Amino acid sequence: EGGPEADEDRYIEIWNLVFMQNQRGQGGAKEGYEILGPLPKKNIDTGMGIERVACILQGVDNVYETDLLKPVIDLASQLSGRAYGAGNKEDDVRFRVIADHARTAAMLIADGVNPGNDGRGYVLRRLLRRIVRSARLLGAERPSMREFMTVVRDTMAPSYPVLATDFDRIATVAVGEETAFLKTLASGSRLFETAAEEVKAAGKSVIGGDEAFALHDTYGFPIDLTLEMAAEAGLSVDEDGFRSLMAEQRQRAKDDAQARKHAHADLTVYKELVDRGATEFTGFEELVTESSVLALISGGVRIPTATAGQDIEIILDRSPMYAESGGQIADRGTITAQGLKVTVRDVQKIAKKLWVHKATIDEGQITEGDTVLAHVDAEWRKGATQGHSGTHMVHAALRQVLGPNAVQAGSLNKPGYLRFDFSWQGALTEAQKQDIEAVTNEAVAENYAVNTFVTDLDKAKSMGAMALFGENYGDEVRVVEIGGPFSMELCGGTHVGSSAQIGQVTLLGEQSVGSGIRRVEAYVGLDSYRHLAKERALLAGLSSSLKVPAEEVPGRVESLVERLRVAEKELEQVRARAVLSAAGDYADKAQRLGAVRLVADAAPAGVSAGDLRTLAGDIRGRLGSDPAVVVLLGEVDGKVPFVVAANKAAQDLGIGAGDLVGSFGPLIAGRGGGKADMAQGSGSDIGGIAPALDAARARVAELAEGK
Repeated sequence: EGGPEADEDRYIEIWNLVFMQNQRGQGGAKEGYEILGPLPKKNIDTGMGIERVACILQGVDNVYETDLLKPVIDLASQLSGRAYGAGNKEDDVRFRVIADHARTAAMLIADGVNPGNDGRGYVLRRLLRRIVRSARLLGAERPSMREFMTVVRDTMAPSYPVLATDFDRIATVAVGEETAFLKTLASGSRLFETAAEEVKAAGKSVIGGDEAFALHDTYGFPIDLTLEMAAEAGLSVDEDGFRSLMAEQRQRAKDDAQARKHAHADLTVYKELVDRGATEFTGFEELVTESSVLALISGGVRIPTATAGQDIEIILDRSPMYAESGGQIADRGTITAQGLKVTVRDVQKIAKKLWVHKATIDEGQITEGDTVLAHVDAEWRKGATQGHSGTHMVHAALRQVLGPNAVQAGSLNKPGYLRFDFSWQGALTEAQKQDIEAVTNEAVAENYAVNTFVTDLDKAKSMGAMALFGENYGDEVRVVEIGGPFSMELCGGTHVGSSAQIGQVTLLGEQSVGSGIRRVEAYVGLDSYRHLAKERALLAGLSSSLKVPAEEVPGRVESLVERLRVAEKELEQVRARAVLSAAGDYADKAQRLGAVRLVADAAPAGVSAGDLRTLAGDIRGRLGSDPAVVVLLGEVDGKVPFVVAANKAAQDLGIGAGDLVGSFGPLIAGRGGGKADMAQGSGSDIGGIAPALDAARARVAELAEGK
């Protein structure tokens, strides 16, 4: 009853107005700070919560009890057998976590976000995993994510229809993450419990940052989950230690990536050059540009001159060569002047503005300040533009066939080849792959014009241009439009003049490259033709060998495979009968060692381990009720499979099959084991078969002596 400003549940704030008048200095949240002076522009910050209004209109105490979230809580209560609002504050928090996170997760997935290890994907992953853990802490053991998503859909779809129209995908993504987390939760929980017990046993109360890091790195536990579990156990976590290890890991990854990309030099050598200004890229307009040499770098050090035979990095003030970015690999080319020829193998950007040409001096000498001509390899550029424009076409075709949620997640474009990653759950069907390829090539054949223009980001988005999640764009962006509405993307790469210049696009395959991420690969242009020509030649060869028309090859191959399967099965049966037919001959050759009858011999070459076991058992049976032991060594593909069998009477004398393996196994470089009645294994020294059999006989004779 402390009034509307008290920090209690008696009053519900549905609207507030904050009159922003002064600039404050350092100090506490509400007092103890200095007023630095009035704001240049005073303003009113207004905030209204529509869900809080719903609380008032529906006569409930908080947003979780409104008809927006209460249905999810009711389901969680039904699944767990526990009641919300029954006085257990910890349970109530878990109910609220499930309700809030289920709704948020459904909305994120509907917007095209997939669970991942960074950015939006990591936020979604944490939300879904907290739902799973909260449900289990409430006592709901069985997977229930689809049911939670169903309730969210039924509750929110009237206002957000996408939750209904795209429900199958939303549920599939959520359930997939639930399934993956459940697999690691049990093992991760055991690791946590062990760490917690060790901390308590040592009389301490803090779980080390290294343990929290191991949970995160190995089992995917977000730190907040570890903190939550620690609090439940009456412990805390060394968060500073955890974050220090995380920072070290991120720095290592950053250093490794930087080392791979810029192994040539310490990046500090470029700082002065970056500060002086950017390299002007002229490659959209021309393939040959006159340039000045701004700097030469070798081994991380600026040098004034380089001569023939040296590997060098060249910084130009202007360059027509595309620097690797946006999934498109760098141009190749040459730098020339009077008496000078330089081969450029790669071009990389430093600080997004400085073009670094990795090159070899073939002829002559180059000096800082020289005027040179930079030439793009025209054939290389042509292939690269085909690959990049082909990627845009495949992206558009994917969205046309699969829907708007098939959004780019990465790409690689190089001459004759493209690789495209996109968000999608589950493998594509053959029909979908065929449709994507057909839509792509039909659009290519339309010879759509390829237009590029620069505009501001908001206008580009309003026109329908595709922008990638997580990508940072400036105020002005470059738009690449192919065929008007067919494809429009924000892109800084090089492209063909019209879609027909891409040539044939042939999809090579499709695979998973991560949770919710699929990858397609394709050849374009002449590489596509060459690939199809090879396949055509292969088909012609098969057609000739099988003596059937090309269209009948699949059926003929299927028939032959089935016939081969049947023949192999029949051959196996014949081989088994032949092996078993020899059992009598082996039994007849049994030698008596004291009270024991022994068969120790080499089996026919090529007898499988399974047949060897069957043969040994049959021989043992033929030796009757007297103590009997069988030792058989075979030879298959350079290996020595072996089987030892002992009957009950032999075992009663203390002669067990498993015990005999050690007497001869080392002589064939073999290992094995088993029980008293049957043991088996394999060796690799064929030359040791005869000595091994002698050793087995000697050991049985030793054991049988006096029995």
